[in-house]
Parts: sequence; structure tokens; C-alpha cells
Amino acid sequence: MSTKQSTKRINKSTFNFYVRKDSVGVIEINVPGDKQNTLKAEFGEQFDAAMQQVREHKDLKGLVICSTKPGSFVAGADINLFDKAETAEEVCELSRECQKGFQQIEDMKIPVVAAIEGACLGGGLELALACHARIAADGGKTALGLPEVMLGLLPAGGGTQRLPRLIGIAKALDLMLTGRQLRPQQAKKLGIVDAVVSGDVLVEAAAKKALQMAASTSKSKGSFLQELRNDPKTAAMDLALEDNPAGRKLLFQQARKQALSKTYGNYPAPEAILKVVEEGFSKGIKAGYAAEAREFGKLAMTPQSAGLRSLFHATETLKKETFVNKGVKPREIERVGVLGAGLMGAGIALTTVEKADCDVRLKDRDADGLSHGVDYLRKFFDRRVSRKALTPFEAERQLHRVTTTTDYSGFKGCDLVVEAVFESVELKHQMLKDVEALGRDDIIFGSNTSSIPITKIAEAAKRPENVIGLHYFSPVEKMPLLEIITTDKTAPEVTAGCVAFGKAQGKTVIVVKDGPGFYTTRVLAPYLNEAARILGEGVPVRDVDQALLKFGFPVGPISLMDEVGIDVGLKVGPILEASFGERFALPEASKQMQDKNWLGRKTGRGFYVYEGQKKKGPRPVNEELYDLMSVQPDKKMGATEIAERCVYLFANEAAHCLGDGILQQPMHGDIGAVFGLGFMPFTGGPFRYIDQVGVKAFVNKLEAFQAKHGDRFEPAPILLEMAKARAKAKQRFYS
Repeated sequence: MSTKQSTKRINKSTFNFYVRKDSVGVIEINVPGDKQNTLKAEFGEQFDAAMQQVREHKDLKGLVICSTKPGSFVAGADINLFDKAETAEEVCELSRECQKGFQQIEDMKIPVVAAIEGACLGGGLELALACHARIAADGGKTALGLPEVMLGLLPAGGGTQRLPRLIGIAKALDLMLTGRQLRPQQAKKLGIVDAVVSGDVLVEAAAKKALQMAASTSKSKGSFLQELRNDPKTAAMDLALEDNPAGRKLLFQQARKQALSKTYGNYPAPEAILKVVEEGFSKGIKAGYAAEAREFGKLAMTPQSAGLRSLFHATETLKKETFVNKGVKPREIERVGVLGAGLMGAGIALTTVEKADCDVRLKDRDADGLSHGVDYLRKFFDRRVSRKALTPFEAERQLHRVTTTTDYSGFKGCDLVVEAVFESVELKHQMLKDVEALGRDDIIFGSNTSSIPITKIAEAAKRPENVIGLHYFSPVEKMPLLEIITTDKTAPEVTAGCVAFGKAQGKTVIVVKDGPGFYTTRVLAPYLNEAARILGEGVPVRDVDQALLKFGFPVGPISLMDEVGIDVGLKVGPILEASFGERFALPEASKQMQDKNWLGRKTGRGFYVYEGQKKKGPRPVNEELYDLMSVQPDKKMGATEIAERCVYLFANEAAHCLGDGILQQPMHGDIGAVFGLGFMPFTGGPFRYIDQVGVKAFVNKLEAFQAKHGDRFEPAPILLEMAKARAKAKQRFYS
């Protein structure tokens, strides 16, 4: 097969080979019928066949591996592979087969260049690392990374061994332990890619690179990569990393310490990554490959990986979910107005222009308020430029898509107006009336309230079918969740339009029924209240935070209350208590703290002290708080008991929400809790957590807490019903 036309997708193969006129071979990757290229188990034979075709062409001067799938080089492995496996050995074999396939690339006697455009993640980057050089397209969709740790796994196609030898151990560990993704210029700076070019000349540039490498390297036996390793720069790196056991030992000790400070031992994948990389350097690369496959198999069988993979599957499912009946045409949203230029409003504006590609009209009551919002946007884009994620021109173009005003001029042209002001029904009513007075019947009014029922806000509307809740989480540009709240009167096309808009913003979207606190605020409130009650029993502030950090939350509940603001809780609390009773009663200390103006970070003092603190290290506790609460902070309570009292109330309230119809299904509640509130990700969410504990055991623990601490721990009716069921399938939220 010597021409592109003669080999073009004859058998719908994923890997298609042809030879260019300059004697450079090209393997094109395109998974038939899929939107993204992913590695599947059945591709092994196809890849072997393509590589055999390459070897049969003895006159080839080089090889380029590229993708013809728009926006996707290879976006990793098909996660279903691991879900179907029943034993660790089955998963180990998948790793070994992948390693074997990629080794064929590394062992080629001609230079092999990866031409990367689109997602190059996980197994896709490992494929590229097996090549002798990498050229990336400088496009918005091109991203490189090894995100396996986010699924409780590790790179299993040789990545744990090749990446450290390419860019150094420390830099490689940073990428593998965080799972962060790199833009092309960032990857070039680290040394992962050799050049960044325009997408329309990508294959040409890769072929040229292969020819240059072939011309500059002497012919000898062995692989082309082995010849590259004779380069003085590479040899110096090898000497520093491979022949210095003492230095490596210190590096891995520090890496373990840092990883443990973030994971508290709840995630086995980071330790496995460190172990595999270390073994590869201490015992050799072959031992490293063997360790990689072995640990990969073990990790795939852990409950932590199962929980994280369940979240992945849930997000993929939600990408296709419209939350309305089939045939409903979404209301189109092309221009957005935002009322309020504070942190939330500025964040919503930022995410709208950067992700959703929509122009934004931003309003605040005065020029000072607007300047704070614009500064927030500018600082964000400046950071993106400094990290080479955007060019200065692109940053300015994005920034100028946000226009500002202190009145409603320009808002009539908006398809959606989002209010992001403080929690005042009266203020929200006035804004709703102002928007409706603009004279358009189809402007959607979205409220970013965190607690006020949308039905109550819609009482002021002439057109309540256009009113919907859009609950974002701070900081908006970082938090992945958008909780959409619908009333009985919200039009389906409005819901569908907002769901599509949220997805365009890059958010994972859930839709919940209206009610006090909706879902996320409602489940968070008893969790935070219980943490405050534990303080009132004499347990030190730091002990409570540490207990929940160790249990798996990204931030302790006491620190979270300081960040949110004590006054916010005091506004939300009465609304929830009026609807649900004693289990939402606020601790007395909260009211006393408001009287002292100890509202948290924003006033310089809350549970912790923020004013005048510039030194690094643990933040000082507000010791005066204990006098206010009339307690001595000397009570010893086990970390597990502290954590379970808070977490069991969180999960129990989630069950209440499902039973009350606020949630359509448990999966929505799990996504909302993890992506919006940081509920222990490795569990998969509160409903999967209850399944792991066992409904009967969970109910028994709640009843024990109820007997000891009060009726706020009374199990939700749906849990009591499930606990009584005889069939095991009915005792689980997930089959």
C-alpha cells in the first residue's frame, strides 16, 4: 500500500497506514463511529497489523502517527475495560498488552513522530511518549496529560517509566500525581513536545521533523531511541536521575510526604505511582514496566477507583441528559446579562465568555463595584497569559467581550439575565420586575440564590415560565457543578436552554426540584451545623477540621463556614428550620458570632483569625470564641466519631431529598455532593457511600446517634423502608 487512497479505511480499521511521496509513512487514528479516539482492547490486532505494514516498507525514512478525528488525538483508554474485568490479573494483562504495543513504536529503527492535535490524554500521551519526537498543534482543543490518578488508577502503557526519563522525575511526578492537563506551549516548556505549530501544517511539520532526525542520526543496530540516548544532554540527565540513589531517595521521601498531606491516605493511587516510578529507577525500566502493570491491576480492584470511575460514568451520562421530554426545543442563549459584579457575578461572566463563547453585559450599582468585577476578570486572563495558556491578543479579545453598565442599557438584547446579588427576596423581586419591564417576553431570568425557593422569587413575575434557578459555586471558574432549579411553572424549553448553556460553560449540570435549600444547600446545612455543635461540646476547632480532612473532604467544615460567611448561614438557617424543623436548628454560637461581627474571612475573624496574618503556617484559632461559647476546648473526641456525626447527617439529608422528590435519581445527588460540596470523591458520593456502609448498618448508626444526641439523627423514611426490605437489591441505591 503505497498511496493514501489505496489504504483509506478499507475495513473500518482504527489504524490506517499510507506512505507519502517523501518516503515518510503515516498511521492515521480514527475510531469508527465514536466522537473521541479511545483505546479499546480489540484494537491490539489492528495496531499490530498497521505496525507490520510499516516494517514491510524497508525504504521508509520515518513515520508519523496522527489522528483524523477532529479535536481528538487519543483521549485515553475506554474506562469500560476496567469495569468489565473481574480480577486484578485481567487488568494487569490489559496493561502488559498496551506496553507491548507501544514498545513496537519505541523499537522502530526509523524516527517516529507523534503529530498531536486535540485531546492527548492518558493512553494517548503514553502512545506519544513511545514516539521519538512529538509535534503539537497550537489549537484550543489540544491538551496533554496523564489524568489516571483522578480515576484512582495510574498510567499503564509505560507512562510511569517514559515520562520521568523524558522530563525528569520531579516534573513527571507532578503531572501524574495531580492529573493536570497542559496546553501545547506548556508541554513544550516542560520538554514533552518538541515544537508547536499551526494545525493546518501539523502532519507536514511532523514529517519534516522525522526526515531531519533520520538525516542527523547515524545508522546502527537497535532502536532509534537508543541512539538518541547517546546525546550528551540526555546522558547528563540520566546521570543525575538514575545514578544518584541518595538524591532519588530524598526526592521520593518529599513527594510521599507532600502527597500524604493532601490525600491523608484515602487514595491508594498516588502511593502506587510513587512506588512504580521509584522501582523503575532502582531496579531498571523492565522492572518498572512490570510494577506498573501489577499496581494497575491492584488499583482497578479498589473501592476508591470504583467510586471515582462511577463519577466519571455519571458525568458522561449527564453530558447527554437534557432533563426534559424528547422533542423540546431549547431556548437559544447567545447573549447574557449578569446583575452584580461581585465574586459570583464576575465568575459567571468570566465562565460565560471563556467557555460558552457568549458576550456578557455586566451590571452593578456603581463604577466602583464594576471595577472590582473587571479587575477579577483581568487578573484571571493575565494568569492565563503568564502560563502560556493564552496569547495576550486572545486574552484582550476575551476581556472586551464583557461590557459594563450601571443601568439596564443593553440588557434588552440579552437572552438570559442571571442575578448574583445578596440573599434578599425584595431585591431579587425588583430585579425580576426590571428585567421584565425591558419589553421582551422571552428573556430568561436566572437566580443564583443558594437558599430562597425559586417559586417565591417567581411570585413577582408576570411570566413565571421564564424564571429558573441557576446555582453556581464559588469560585465559579473552578467549581465544576451547576445546580439548576425548576418550579412547577418553569417552561421546558427554558430548562433545556439553561441545561445546554451550563454545559457550554463547561459545567456538569444537574436539575433539581424547587424547595427550601434545593439540594446542595439543604444537605450542607446539617453537616455544618453538626460541626458547630461539636465545637459547643468543647472539642477544639482544629480537631473538627482535621477529622473531616482525614475522612476525605477537601476543606474542613469550620474553615468552610469562615469562607462562606457566618451571616450567610444565619440567613439560610431560619428558612430551612421553618420548613424542616429541629434538624436544621442553628447552634446558638452562630448568632453570638454575628453579634460580634465575627463573620469569617471577610471581616478578618470568624472561627479563625485572618486579620494581620501574613506568616505561612497554620492559621490561628479565634481563642475568644471559646469564651463566647462558654466552653473549655479540652474535650477529646475520636476523629472518626467527629467525622461520622457530620457525614451521616449529610448523607441522611441526601436520602430525605430523594424521598421528597427534590432529586430525580441518586446519581444526581452523588454528582451534586461531590462536584459542588466536596463530599469524599473516592466514595462516589453520599448514596454510594450509604451502599458501601450498607443501608441497615447506616440506619443502625443513625439510630445510635439519635439516642445519644437527639432526633436530628432520625433516619430518613426512605432509608427505614430500604432497611426493612428482604431483597438485597432493594437495600441499595445502585444495583
